[in-house]
Amino acid sequence: MTGPTPELADIFRQYGAAYRQSHALPLHQHRLMQAIVNCRTAALGGAVEWCDHCQNTRIVYRSCRDRHCPKCQGLARERWIQQRLAELLPVEYFHVVFTVPEQIAAIAFYNKEVVYQILFRTVSATLLTIARDPQHLGAEIGFFAVLHTWGQNLHLHPHLHCVVPGGGLTPDGEWKACLPGFFLPVRVLSRLFRRLFLEALEKAYADGELQFFSDLEPLREAPAFAQYLAPLRQAEWVVYAKPPFGGPPQVIEYLGRYTHRVAISNQRLVALHDGQVSFRWKDYRHADKQQVTTVSAEEFIRRFLLHALPPGFQRIRYFGLLANCHRAHKLQLCRQQLAAPTADLLPVPQDYRDFYAALTGKNLRLCPECGIGTMIRIEILPPCHRAASLRMDSS
Repeated sequence: MTGPTPELADIFRQYGAAYRQSHALPLHQHRLMQAIVNCRTAALGGAVEWCDHCQNTRIVYRSCRDRHCPKCQGLARERWIQQRLAELLPVEYFHVVFTVPEQIAAIAFYNKEVVYQILFRTVSATLLTIARDPQHLGAEIGFFAVLHTWGQNLHLHPHLHCVVPGGGLTPDGEWKACLPGFFLPVRVLSRLFRRLFLEALEKAYADGELQFFSDLEPLREAPAFAQYLAPLRQAEWVVYAKPPFGGPPQVIEYLGRYTHRVAISNQRLVALHDGQVSFRWKDYRHADKQQVTTVSAEEFIRRFLLHALPPGFQRIRYFGLLANCHRAHKLQLCRQQLAAPTADLLPVPQDYRDFYAALTGKNLRLCPECGIGTMIRIEILPPCHRAASLRMDSS
């Protein structure tokens, strides 16, 4: 037993080796697990710091910076948010979520990159197409989308969170706002999303881009694949728009909670004992009731690795007015139409301690023991796989 508050690294450290031996994993999942185990340990190296007032000494180890690591998202999230501040407009913002049915999630299990790419393409096409329609908004909108692949219980549940300003530019270059509190009709979005997604999935199948194994192996035959998709053409695909944000501060709060979230945080882990992992999760189907689930360490690792993204896959993407190729120009036009000043960005220092101080006002260089002295780096520790020992020169 590792104690009442285990971390993800503890689970991988104790049971990861056995899991890797009994399961054929792709290289990027091996690296992911090892990075989380090594994060902020001697294996990655670090530095020895010494207080010039009370002579307190500490070791600060490096972070792994893996995007799946629950310890490494804080500063990455804040840096990203600071970059987005200049893009906020003084309008309502909407949060639209697109979810695929369980049958599609089953296909995604073996075809993550193909299915997730289709998800991004069809969601963007759906929002941009409906928004351009004169019967709805009649304007070009801009938004960013964040891919989440998990539900609270860690099962595979691919969906996109989209944050959209409430309006866009008309073909004449004028700003046109949405109706207060209303973005676009979700039923219309759902129908178009369903059609575009199934068309793209069928094309991927025809092009030989999809693979099927285990229970889905019969889908290698075209008639079986068509029969598998047939019920989905009549089913209601889940698209919902949450109530609009109150303003830019609420948008920033949302960004901080969603953009760099990992499948499970260390705070949700309850216990690790006798090969069993207990974790908290919120049951959205029963009034957000807090539940605790216990599974074997092997099953927990399997669920976590379901959400390991393919190497190089971008899980945050920008579309329409916010597309990278013309974002600055389009946003300038929007500000001119809205008479909105350009936001001042917080400078992003290279050193993480300076950046943390600029964000929070807390000085990480200040000694945590005496609160007076400055922590001075006196030694660099190279990466090693044994516990580091302090080597102090007392002369």
